[in-house]
Amino acid sequence: MANKHTNQYIPDYVVPPGEVLEDYLESLGMTQAELAARTGLTKKTINKIIKGKSPITHETALKFERVLGRPAHFWNNMERQFQEDRIRLAEHKRLESYLDWLKKVPVNAMAKLGWISKHRNKYEQLETVLRFFGVASPEQWHEVWQEYQVAYRQTQRFETSAESVSAWLRRGEIEAREIRCAQFDRKRFLEILNEIRGLTRESPDIFVPELVKLTASAGVAVVFVPELPKTGVFGATRWLKGKAIIQLSLRYKSNDHLWFTFFHEAGHILKHGRKEIFIEGNGLNGEKEEEANAFARDKLIPPVAYRRFLSTWDGRSLEPIRRFAQKIDIAPGIVVGRLQFDDRLPKSHGNKLKVFYRWSQAS
Repeated sequence: MANKHTNQYIPDYVVPPGEVLEDYLESLGMTQAELAARTGLTKKTINKIIKGKSPITHETALKFERVLGRPAHFWNNMERQFQEDRIRLAEHKRLESYLDWLKKVPVNAMAKLGWISKHRNKYEQLETVLRFFGVASPEQWHEVWQEYQVAYRQTQRFETSAESVSAWLRRGEIEAREIRCAQFDRKRFLEILNEIRGLTRESPDIFVPELVKLTASAGVAVVFVPELPKTGVFGATRWLKGKAIIQLSLRYKSNDHLWFTFFHEAGHILKHGRKEIFIEGNGLNGEKEEEANAFARDKLIPPVAYRRFLSTWDGRSLEPIRRFAQKIDIAPGIVVGRLQFDDRLPKSHGNKLKVFYRWSQAS
């Protein structure tokens, strides 16, 4: 819906008070030199006011009132209006130079998700987007975005947009600020991860609030944020004012991928520094990513139990997968995902044991 100020008039010119003063002197048949003599101001000062190079001060306005017969507030108001129009025009021109950047921001998708309001007026839309990002201009957006650049470049194995990824991350920060968290407690976080494994067998209406509550008690804010076009990311980890943020997008929608991503991000929190930022996309590699992968893999399915299962499984039947998953208290879809990743099971086989999620209108 358009804002009520959509059709606000912004002048493309300004009228300096000096022009009005010059016209007034002409109508009175008074020269600049005579005005200077009558007001006690120098001829240079009068000339600079007329040329718009000097402002009309309150003291000068009072002198004009006595000499020219127009009240001081008339001259003061003209000067105030001129300064406001000058600043507004300069701001308008500045905003105009930002419109190309606005085209790169996924405004429609953000508005559809309710993150921002939609405006017909492009300048108001720009203001709304800048407020969403919490920056004064695209220059400041670039400056803030710099801290994410290294992590972002690692995700560019497919078409991505820095503006889209940053909007997704920003939404995560906004939601994470609303979650009350205890001080980060590494020991507590490790303990609750064991409890969270059991949540993998629950439905979202149960595991989402419980996951958020449990992690918050250890100083970690978990937020679920729908992905935007051209992001291609399914998870991210960073620290915000003493608390860690795990952000999940449901990019692949299956429970094995969702939970592996969560435990992968948990691995980053436990194993890597607070100053580091991790944005997860396709095909990421590197020592720290492998460490986080190993943590998630072994936390979800204990290595000894997995090897024992493989030694007795026929490589085809699904019922043993169900029993094994129940024995180690984890969702069977996670076991299927692990077997598929290890090429123990075709990608087309066993998917009926997985659970697939979708974003609801309420969420």
